[in-house]
Amino acid sequence: MSNKNPSNELNIHKAESGFYEGFNQIVAISPKILIAALIIWTAIMPDVAGALLLDLQNWSIATFGGWYIYVTAFFVIVCLSLGFWPKTGKIRLGKDNEPPEFSRFSWFTMMFSAGIGVGMLTYSTAEPIFHFANNPDTIKGLSTALDADNVRNAYKWALLHYALTPWACYGIVGMALGYFSYNRGLPLTIRSSLQPLFGKSIEGALGHVIDVVAIIATIIGVSVTIGYGVSQFASGLFNITGMEWLSAGAGKPTLMAQLFALLIIMVASTVSAMSGINKGIKWLSNINMNLSFFLLAFFLIFGAAVFAFKTFFYAIWDYLLALPAMSFTVWSDNGTEPSTSLASWQGAWSIFYWAWWIAFAPFVGLFLARVSRGRTIREYVLGAMLVPTLMCLTWFALVGGTAIDLELSGVANGAIVNADISAQLFETLNLMLSPELAIAMSIVVVTLLLTYLVTSADSAILIITTIASAGDESQKDRKHIIIWGLIFTALITALLTAGGLDALRSAMIVGALPFSIVMALMGISIVKALVFDGAKN
Repeated sequence: MSNKNPSNELNIHKAESGFYEGFNQIVAISPKILIAALIIWTAIMPDVAGALLLDLQNWSIATFGGWYIYVTAFFVIVCLSLGFWPKTGKIRLGKDNEPPEFSRFSWFTMMFSAGIGVGMLTYSTAEPIFHFANNPDTIKGLSTALDADNVRNAYKWALLHYALTPWACYGIVGMALGYFSYNRGLPLTIRSSLQPLFGKSIEGALGHVIDVVAIIATIIGVSVTIGYGVSQFASGLFNITGMEWLSAGAGKPTLMAQLFALLIIMVASTVSAMSGINKGIKWLSNINMNLSFFLLAFFLIFGAAVFAFKTFFYAIWDYLLALPAMSFTVWSDNGTEPSTSLASWQGAWSIFYWAWWIAFAPFVGLFLARVSRGRTIREYVLGAMLVPTLMCLTWFALVGGTAIDLELSGVANGAIVNADISAQLFETLNLMLSPELAIAMSIVVVTLLLTYLVTSADSAILIITTIASAGDESQKDRKHIIIWGLIFTALITALLTAGGLDALRSAMIVGALPFSIVMALMGISIVKALVFDGAKN
């Protein structure tokens, strides 16, 4: 199934000269116009923009919340089925005997760094702690908030958001793009994955719309990630230096601190993107993973290791048992308790996460396809879904487990639970260690956060140029990389000014909706190609 069928070729128009030489001008220019309009609007009327984005978010959750729940469950089923069904699992993404381009270590580090690295530093503490204080089981009265009987429930719900489901969102896109590009010879761009459904019609306007939607989703999804990252970066700088202009209280960074951190990160990201995947991104990803292992080893030695060990295995069992119910339950607000609280919790957590992973999926999925050539579908599913799930659980058990243990023992006395989300990891370090050692470890965290953010941002810039150039992976002119770096910086700045992280969340939840439809079609398309079309060959 690795043959190139000439009937599957796509001819996507690209400019032969001028500023956009090598790019499809419609796909390259349209997202810039739309994002520029959003930037100008939020800059001119920040209060109005922030309020309207929030209204759109609430409407989107109320109207399409169930869609997000069901479609992400569909992605999990498709990825696991294709990966472990013998006939499809052995298919290689590429020629039959083609060796992988990257070693397993570099392959995994690049996938994890691009896919969820920033989230681990923010949410390895925040996710378990938040659900330790409040989750659907506490809302229904089945366990007690901030009590020992709620620990297992906290981890069950934390894993829902960071285990198989997010990686299935990435996995479905990467699998489809890798197969249609490397096995059928189609361009490495989003529209190619829908060729079995729409044929050559995706060469024109329909394909342009698909790629534009993917680029916009990528811009907004990555902007949210960078927005959370710069907030934690600024909180880390405050924890290290104590400079008052960096903090607005309770560890929450000031707007000026966030913009300062954003400037540092985007300059570094743009420089790294110019070096390409095989240089800057690969090098930074390896640094990421080594520093991550150091940080995890530190918590294993100085944190609540026994608590983490028990939590790790309980969490796997509880998560797998509860996964079907958690994946398909949609709570509606009927005006009475606990339905109102359950619907509110699901909108703030699960639906927000599903929109986030979907918005991130065109970027991470195309990146996964780019670095996974030569891997079998089964190996891809193991490397892109199961191994990252265990890695996330390790972070939650060691880092989040230490924070929960400090709260249960009374040492924290609410200091971690009540801290701003960007400061909870640093507050955990402050309670664990002497002031001098806490500062030293904060420097490690800030350094790791910087490399994760740079990896995510520069990878996103390269992926956007790949989509806009109809799948051409060759290095683009530096001016295009610089322009996209400036667009990211301007958009994040405008949204932070219009409403902080809430405005970023709102824009992302609304912006992810169109691409969720594209992803659902991608899932149908890859099943058709591998199962039904493959049976005819």
